[in-house]
This record gives sequence, structure tokens and C-alpha cells, in this order.
Amino acid sequence: MLTEAETAFLHANGYLNLGQLLTPTEVNRINERIAELQRLEGDRAGAELVDSKYIRHPKEEGADRLADLVNKGPVFDVCYTHPKVLAGIEAVLGADFKLSSLNYRAAKPGKGHQKLHVDYKNAVAEDAFKVCNSIWLLDEFTERNGATRIVPGTHRSKDLPEAVMRDAEDRHPDEILIVAPVGSVVIFNSHVWHGGTTNHTDRDRRSIHSYFCTKDQPQQIDQQRYITPETRERIGARGRAILDV
Repeated sequence: MLTEAETAFLHANGYLNLGQLLTPTEVNRINERIAELQRLEGDRAGAELVDSKYIRHPKEEGADRLADLVNKGPVFDVCYTHPKVLAGIEAVLGADFKLSSLNYRAAKPGKGHQKLHVDYKNAVAEDAFKVCNSIWLLDEFTERNGATRIVPGTHRSKDLPEAVMRDAEDRHPDEILIVAPVGSVVIFNSHVWHGGTTNHTDRDRRSIHSYFCTKDQPQQIDQQRYITPETRERIGARGRAILDV
């Protein structure tokens, strides 16, 4: 599902914009369900993140979170089953991968900045890449609304941001912003240096992250523990394989 040029770009830079994989109708349905879940869960929103020992920062000041979207409606199934996304994940991790978590993050106005970081035990991989992420844009990502920043090529660095930079909160001279229209999906090798930026608008900047890992790694959300009978039946054999349940 990836062209040779796309695969080469992903390997060289550590990220790839797959284009607008969601239709406007799909985006609207997802955002409607997100709003409904926020009303239903209230202060409990994102509780599954707190319950996981594999998420370093389950609560983030200045960002709304929801977790375990696998079990919160078929509208989210596309976020971990889309063939082009899975092709991109396989290009990074190889064929033996599984979904680690499917979560929602919205940078609040005036908030959302993160230090540059990687997502593998706070260290780079030595022999093979272990984690890969995809961002599903539920709003347009712009230079002002908290778009994700990435330092291309750093997935092959032997150093972590804090070992090279005076302050990993600062802007890196080589960083780029993921600027793309709503409905776009961007995958990135999670060993690349990356982080959120400040939302300078008066509206939330919404996205879903479908985060994958190799089969030998623990899932951020234990899919076997959380899977519901309805979800197990709905997603079929391919979905169950991706969830490793």
C-alpha cells in the first residue's frame, strides 16, 4: 500500500504523511462520539491510562484525554485497521506488531507544549525499532494550534534529546511541524524525536493516536484485559490479530 518513494521517505525521515484517509463524514462522526464520551466519562476520562504501568505520563496538564477507544464504538475501528496505516507500521516494525493503545488527545488553548522525546523506555532502540505511532487529525493541524513537531532523521540517532540539547523543551533548529488538513493521517517512527507544541488558538486541537509496538513489547493498554465480547465479535479475525487477543 506504500509506494517505493513513500517507504524511502519514511525510512529516511522517520515520519510520513499518508494524506486524507478520513472523509468529512467520518471525521464528523468520530468527533460526535468523542464529545459524547467526554460527557459520559467526565472526570473519569482517560482512567485507563492511569491504570497502565506502561504510560509514563497518564495525566497531562492542558490536554484532554480519552483511552481504550477500541471498546468505545465501531467508529474508531478504522484507526487501527486501515490498510495503508498498517502498511506504514509494518514498514517500520516488521510483520510482527500489535496495537498498543488507541487514545484521544486534544491540546487545550494556551497549552499542549511537550519536550522533545522518544517513546521507547525513554531510550533509543539498538537493533530494531520497537514502537510506531499514527496521528489521526480531527482538526486541521496548523503552525498555531499545537501541531506535533518532529526532528527528521533522529530515529537513527544514538542520543536522546536531553543528551544533546540544553533544554528539550526548546525548539530544535531542524524540527518541522506536522501541518496538514483535517482527516489526514501521519505515521511516525516513535524513536524519532517528537513532541506537542502550544495551541495558540481559542479552540481545542483534536487528534487520535493509534500506537503500535512489536509483539515482544507490552501494550500500553492491555487489550486482552479490556476487550469486550461485542468488540471481539465485531472486529473479526484480522482485528483480533492486530489487538493480539
